[in-house]
Amino acid sequence: MDAAVLLVDASKGPELQTREHVLLAKQVGVKHVVVFINKCEVADAELVDLVDLETRELLGLHGYGDVAVIRGSALRALEHGDTDCIVRLVDALDAVPDPVRDFTAPFLMPIEDVFTIEGRGTVVTGRVARGVLRVSEAVEIVGRDGVIVVTGIESFHKKRTEARAGENVGLLLRGIGRDEVVRGQVVSVPGVVTAHDAGFAEIYVLSAKEGGRHTPFSSGYAPQFFFGGSDATGVIAVSDDNHVEPGARATVSFVLQRAIAIEPGMRFALREGGITVGAGVVTTIGPAPRSAT
Repeated sequence: MDAAVLLVDASKGPELQTREHVLLAKQVGVKHVVVFINKCEVADAELVDLVDLETRELLGLHGYGDVAVIRGSALRALEHGDTDCIVRLVDALDAVPDPVRDFTAPFLMPIEDVFTIEGRGTVVTGRVARGVLRVSEAVEIVGRDGVIVVTGIESFHKKRTEARAGENVGLLLRGIGRDEVVRGQVVSVPGVVTAHDAGFAEIYVLSAKEGGRHTPFSSGYAPQFFFGGSDATGVIAVSDDNHVEPGARATVSFVLQRAIAIEPGMRFALREGGITVGAGVVTTIGPAPRSAT
C-alpha cells in the first residue's frame, strides 16, 4: 500500500488508536497519507483548527510532510447530497504520485493468505513487493526446504502469465500441502532471502502520550515483533544493560523465538498486550550478543 486515508473525528482529534495507525502505516511502507477530518458539522471552527494542527504535527513526527487535509461531513454527504468534501478527498488521492516499482530485483512476495483448490493444489496470495515472476518458474517458501514450481498466476479472478511488483496476485503452487505454508511466510526466488532469528536494529519506543509504555525497559524485555504479516516473540538486549525510556530511540540486538525472512532495512512494529509500543528497522542480520538470549 503506497497511500492511505487517515480518518479523524473533528470533535475528538487524533486519539491513541489514530496515533497507533500512523505508526503502523509507516512500518508497512505507506508513503503518502491524506487526512479527512469528519464530523465538522458538530464542532466549532476553533476546535477543527486545533484538530487540524494536532494531526499535521502527529504525521510530521513520523515523516509525513505536506499532507493534504480535507474537512467535511460524511453524514451530510450521505443524507443531504453535500458531496463537495468527498470530491476534494478523491481529488487529493488522485494527486498522490504513482509509486516507483522495482521490477529488476529478485522476486519477493509476503504471503497474506493460503487456500486449497481441490484437484489443483495450494494457492498463496499477497502483494508482490519486488521483481517479476512468470508461470512455470521455481520459487521457495523461505524457511522451508526445497523449491516449488508456480503452475498458475491469477489476479482478481483473471489468469496472468506473470506477477509484477505492486500487484495483488494468487500463486498456484505444485506439490505443497495447505498445512505446509502459513500467513507471514515469504515466497522468493531460490537462495535470495534466508530466514534469521537474530540481528540488530534501531528502535523508537512510543511514549505514554503516544499510547505506548509508561515505564522504561532493559535487557530481557520480550515483546512481539511484527514484520509485515509475520510475527514472533523476541528478546531484546540493550547495550551496556542501560534502560530505554518511553519516547526514546535506541540501538538494540534481538533474538526471535523462530526464524523469519528478514533483511537489513526491513521495518517492524513492537507490540505488547495488544497495543503497539514501538517500531524499528533492522540494521544488521547476524548472531546477537549472549545478553540477548
